[in-house]
Amino acid sequence: MSQSTEPKLPESDVPESAVRRKVLQSFGLFALAAAVPVGVYEWITHSPKLRGIKKPFRQVLDANEQVARTYFSNTNLVRTFPVEAAEKKARVNGYDGIRTPVPEDWKLQIDRPNAEPLMLAIDDIKALPKHEIVYEFKCIEGWSQVQHWGGARLSDFLEHYKLGSKSGNSPTPDNTNDLFKYVGMETPDKGYYVGIDIESAMHPQTLLAYELNGQPINAAHGAPLRLIIPVKYGVKNLKRIGRMFFADQRPPDFWAERGYDYYVGL
Repeated sequence: MSQSTEPKLPESDVPESAVRRKVLQSFGLFALAAAVPVGVYEWITHSPKLRGIKKPFRQVLDANEQVARTYFSNTNLVRTFPVEAAEKKARVNGYDGIRTPVPEDWKLQIDRPNAEPLMLAIDDIKALPKHEIVYEFKCIEGWSQVQHWGGARLSDFLEHYKLGSKSGNSPTPDNTNDLFKYVGMETPDKGYYVGIDIESAMHPQTLLAYELNGQPINAAHGAPLRLIIPVKYGVKNLKRIGRMFFADQRPPDFWAERGYDYYVGL
């Protein structure tokens, strides 16, 4: 014998109490769904700050950095272009740290552990082998432009002057235990500063640049010497380098202190 079932009532005959129950259930689910983002918002709002932004946001950025580091390699090169593809008028991406005139007595100061600072003139940089790169400079604000830069490889500079290693020997990417983890740079007026992971600093396309489109760079682009680091967004490409140093702790970074990602890798 088949089990008997109650006939389905027409919608007009459904008891009011059942309708009310359904409405209350739907409202309860809606309230729960709405409460979740509100709760997350309250949690984030009341979280302490960590390096310039709320701790949960900074933790997400740090996690992104770890992912980016896993696929970074010195053999992964940024795409390059023929010289003819470079813009004749390179766009300027900010004036922090270069609002004052270029110091007439400019020299690059390199702080060294257990030694006096090394003071170098622009001719010292130009004495190193010159390399050129035409690549797509990318600003974190969303614009990009193909630009032509020339200068000395930062890796050649570190090797020549035996910088970046704890032993005082020429640094090698394979001997990571002997390398400081970061390179810090700042403008002469200390108005702009960045921290760069040593792996990106030693990338073969990273330059200490003194030329743009085959000519000495001007003040707006960071004369007399600036950093060009194609594996990073423009905020890391410090203009008018005044001081360089090495550390195992993250050096201060202008935009990271204002809520940006520290690594900003491409």
